[in-house]
Amino acid sequence: MYAERVSRLAGAVVWTSTPTGSGPGRVLPDGCMDLLWHDGRLLVAGPDTHAYVTEGGPGPWAGVRFYPGTAPALLGVPADALRDRRVDLTDLWPAARARHLTARVNAAPDPVTGLEDAALSRAAETGPPDPLLVRIVAALDAGRPVAATADALGIGARTLHRRSLAAFGYGPKTLARVRRLQRALTLARDGTPLAETAALTGYADQAHLARDVRELAGVTPGELLRDQGGRPAGTELTPPPCERVQGVRDRGGIQGADV
Repeated sequence: MYAERVSRLAGAVVWTSTPTGSGPGRVLPDGCMDLLWHDGRLLVAGPDTHAYVTEGGPGPWAGVRFYPGTAPALLGVPADALRDRRVDLTDLWPAARARHLTARVNAAPDPVTGLEDAALSRAAETGPPDPLLVRIVAALDAGRPVAATADALGIGARTLHRRSLAAFGYGPKTLARVRRLQRALTLARDGTPLAETAALTGYADQAHLARDVRELAGVTPGELLRDQGGRPAGTELTPPPCERVQGVRDRGGIQGADV
């Protein structure tokens, strides 16, 4: 069973998940990163370029999912170093520091509270997110081409690419593709026909949408939306994109040269 709520940390979501079956879950790429708790350990989930298939292991999970581009400053690790990875916090931080944070989370009334308090503490130490990163996400979510985004922000294409790698884990073309898929899935889960969904979210046609779903999610749109209410298989194991819970509906494979 999966549950979530808006975090006290701006732009973030906190969630809990307890696997209820033996089948795998499927976490789709969304441009976000998570700080995870499981069995007394802390891990970091980096940004994905394709679906991450969980094993459905026993025991509860908890996490705080950060708005795209904000986690690297809080965790002190560039996003591209964690692309498509799940890493123990002790492999990223000095051992004493990682043990201290882990003990703090474990001593909290519950893991979600501990994770949220830790994230708020780190945010107070590091300061507000870089507003440029928020503007990059907004521009790409609005369907603006990468070159036009760079021009509008007053930075060169190479600078945009470099900043995107460190903040989001991949280049702006891949980020735009991932975000577009999530916008499409939000509409499709709410019952919008796939052909209409494709047109509304900037795909050339329904076949183009289907190809992106298969490449990024590893299954067909029908397989992804087959469960009750149009929700994807395995959602009891996997948190949805962080912005969904805040009501943001206008949201956004791997394009090798861009990653």
